[in-house]
Amino acid sequence: MTSPNPAAKRSLAQRISGERIVLALAAPVLAVVLSVAICSVLLATSGKNPFDAWNVMITFATKSDGQVLILNRTTTYYLAAAAAAFGFRMNLFNIGVEGQYKVAALFAAFVGAKLDLPSFIQIPLLLITAMLVGGLYASIAGLLKVYRGVSEVISTIMLNSIAVAIVGLLLVPGVFAPKVSGTSNSIQTDPVSQSSHFFSMDTAGGQLWGFIFIAALVGVVFQFVLTRTRFGFDLRATGRSESAATASGVNVKRMVIISMATSGAIAGLIGLPELLQNSFYYGQTFQQNLGFLGISIALLGRNSPIGMAFAALLFAFLDVTGSLLPLPQNGEFPSEIVDVMKGTIVICVVVAYELVRRYGLVRQQKRVGAQLAAQAAAANENKEVSA
Repeated sequence: MTSPNPAAKRSLAQRISGERIVLALAAPVLAVVLSVAICSVLLATSGKNPFDAWNVMITFATKSDGQVLILNRTTTYYLAAAAAAFGFRMNLFNIGVEGQYKVAALFAAFVGAKLDLPSFIQIPLLLITAMLVGGLYASIAGLLKVYRGVSEVISTIMLNSIAVAIVGLLLVPGVFAPKVSGTSNSIQTDPVSQSSHFFSMDTAGGQLWGFIFIAALVGVVFQFVLTRTRFGFDLRATGRSESAATASGVNVKRMVIISMATSGAIAGLIGLPELLQNSFYYGQTFQQNLGFLGISIALLGRNSPIGMAFAALLFAFLDVTGSLLPLPQNGEFPSEIVDVMKGTIVICVVVAYELVRRYGLVRQQKRVGAQLAAQAAAANENKEVSA
């Protein structure tokens, strides 16, 4: 009996690997294309030239100042996506990222304003403070799920509302905000100390936030923990089947609590790029809705660190360049078109992933059928030779 040709085996492996890459890219690309087509039709229906809109957006994105703004926005969006994705990989739906990052940013701003330590101590202290607050706040939902059977979806949604109340109670003059004189309606914390300012890089397009390296580090650690550690294996196993994980010796209750706390710790970092590199204080107008946006980005990126990076870049591109569309010199396009595009991308990506999944199953069935047929033919040929 002849042994299989190694070159043929390598060719088959390469083809399968190439197929997997194409199928992985097909869904998000198809979703973006469908979204662009739908938005183009909507713009044309409203009497606007869609090509002019895309030209405005792409032209600004090719400029250095536009690129810096997009990368800075991407940093924040990526952290939001990573926080949501960590829970998703455990099959936990952490809808409370919104509240977790707001509470964490408030406490980090308060600590940053009260302390003025050397930067190499001050900045790690603020990072740890934000992560601890976010993790502890998220762990409430984990404890409720484990010990009271409360769905994390319900508890985290309620915790979002409670977070708003917490911020409202603490962000008042004389508590976390300084006492103000006169009739000023601007309530905010004191500015963080100079040593709290995270480094930026001077570029032709402006200040590129150094927090982009923290976001990249989060992505690397995210991938390493999930794919190269026992904890990551237990987490993925529990997410796929709690009963099977329990049978293999995994403490599911502990995994739920740790996973929710870790997701919240990552969420705690979301507000820090804005706090430590732009506004330098926490006020009533601090960044909103980043938690919900992170869920969309995580979905588009399939909870993969690399996929989420591209998804965050896409959403940052839409937000930064889309803000130019309503300007008179650019054609006064409706500002809602960006929100429509992001919404259609999320809807289309669900449809696209299902279409690609079904196509992949058909391809896999055909490939397995061809391999079985080839093995049967080889077996018959061997029988004939032996006879």
